[in-house]
Amino acid sequence: MNVAYIPVRGGSKSIPLKNIKPINGRPLVYWTVRAACGCRDIDKVYIATDSDRIRETVESFQKGSEAELFSKAEVIGRSAESASDTASTEFAMLEFAAEYEFDNIVLVQATSPLLQSADLDRGFEAYREEGVDSVLSVVREKRFHWAEDAEGYAAPTNYDVFHRPRRQEFDGYLVENGAFYICSKEALLATKNRLSGHIKAVEMHPDTSFEIDEPSDWIIIEALMKKNGITAPSEIPEIKLFLTDCDGCLTDGGMYYSEKGDELKKFNTRDGMGFSFLRERGVKTGIITSESVGLNRRRAEKLKLDALEAGCKDKKAAVLRLCKEYGIGPEAVCYVGDDVNDIEAIRMVGYGCCPADARPEVKAEADYVTVAKGGEGVIREVIDRLINGE
Repeated sequence: MNVAYIPVRGGSKSIPLKNIKPINGRPLVYWTVRAACGCRDIDKVYIATDSDRIRETVESFQKGSEAELFSKAEVIGRSAESASDTASTEFAMLEFAAEYEFDNIVLVQATSPLLQSADLDRGFEAYREEGVDSVLSVVREKRFHWAEDAEGYAAPTNYDVFHRPRRQEFDGYLVENGAFYICSKEALLATKNRLSGHIKAVEMHPDTSFEIDEPSDWIIIEALMKKNGITAPSEIPEIKLFLTDCDGCLTDGGMYYSEKGDELKKFNTRDGMGFSFLRERGVKTGIITSESVGLNRRRAEKLKLDALEAGCKDKKAAVLRLCKEYGIGPEAVCYVGDDVNDIEAIRMVGYGCCPADARPEVKAEADYVTVAKGGEGVIREVIDRLINGE
């Protein structure tokens, strides 16, 4: 029996809740779980986590249009010790091996969303070769390496400066990209290491040399995913009720005051056109805001919205109240919010969205994070996505 083991922990110093933060329209962990589930040689995919939120996120993959693909996946727990900042990946693997039965294990790193099922297929092909004990994924890089000696002088380590090779003539060198490793349970327990014996390297596309460790990596990898056509099917449900927070979504969240002390807000006219598109399609619309000011009411009236829940302290309850009033289930609701008091509503509805400058905690829960910032056409962007189905 071949199993995939994907360790994902809730704690992350550089990027909070990194493993479920959306990248290219899906939580980070989605991409490697999908790749592992799609590998013909993997019988079971275990996602080990110490976080209830990660558990809920991964289990949600099995409720959508790709439920059959994700049928191999199972979320399991892991100890606090194995999920600590100082614990090694081997420690977590050994903890897993002590409790579960399998013949061979492929360690898959959630921080490598460019990994594809075909890469894992090639990994197992290499693993089945005679004499091979373990496999790792690598990329070939054609760069010239230098090192300093004890006196601080530099010297090349992989070429001769008097015979500098042309790139097309240079074999380069292999670099671990951290995407996957394959070994037997027997070897893992005996050596306490993911690699041992005769090791085979499987080359992956050069783009996969990037792993997500820092925020800048996120930007690079998301662009590479788009370039390489790595996408997921649309999971947008049929929306019958569209609700949004006001400040930070319809506006930029700023408070402007005239010399007379009048409070002013900046709205985006493109959002108004978006609401008219929904009205033409019979979709109910509304604003749910913690503020209770006349300016918001006037804007709601001008937009011809169906509902305005002002001075709202419990937005989840307000959404449920409107659902009951209109006879619409929460799964048919789209809600747009930007701050922590919107999280419960975003979690509950069928399609939760937030602006690009929303709080990180909100982005981690949203189904879709807009390109636009608050007040810059966020609502129109979401509505266009709803109408176009992508």
